[in-house]
Amino acid sequence: MDELLNNYLVKHLPHTEDWVKDLEKQAKIDHVPIMDPIGINFLMQLIRLHKPHKILEIGSAIGYSALRMSEANPSSKITTIERDDNRFEQAVQNIKLLNKDNTIEIIHGDALEVLIELADNGDQYDCIFIDAAKGQYMRFFELSQPLLAENGLIVTDNVLFKGHVYDPNFEHPRHKKMVEKIRAYNEWLVNHPDYITTILPIGDGVAISVKKS
Repeated sequence: MDELLNNYLVKHLPHTEDWVKDLEKQAKIDHVPIMDPIGINFLMQLIRLHKPHKILEIGSAIGYSALRMSEANPSSKITTIERDDNRFEQAVQNIKLLNKDNTIEIIHGDALEVLIELADNGDQYDCIFIDAAKGQYMRFFELSQPLLAENGLIVTDNVLFKGHVYDPNFEHPRHKKMVEKIRAYNEWLVNHPDYITTILPIGDGVAISVKKS
């Protein structure tokens, strides 16, 4: 996104509480990737509009996005999954500190396994947010489908990956395979026979998928 445009949009974002600024500082210090201000505010607006009763998040990190989604719709029940030990502990602490442990349940485990368990339990969610290992996005989406309630939506973050996915000359050896996987995921997603998907250049790229009627 153009820097001038980005600065303009950030300047016109809603006011944030001190706890939000504290979490953002924590993430920056610990080098934990969280949604950027424009991206998280877009997600929150989706939550306000859709008013999901139950939300499933794949990738808790330090609990930032789960807490912001809860802020957007306090009546939502949120289940969030985190595999990393340290981030799981941070998320637990942050959720407890803000007295949200009664509405946000955090599961410590590999999402590829947890999603199967949730499906076996017959769980259903009105909104599923995918924001974990990018190389597993396609598998996360496949495992999420049985969990999606009627009229639900699946939101995927980072689908433009800093603009690299649409750069035909991108050849960075460290990220090349990752970019290729995200490109493949995007192509698979927009051509999925059961879903209509829109990819938006918001934040690091957000895909919104809804079931075809």
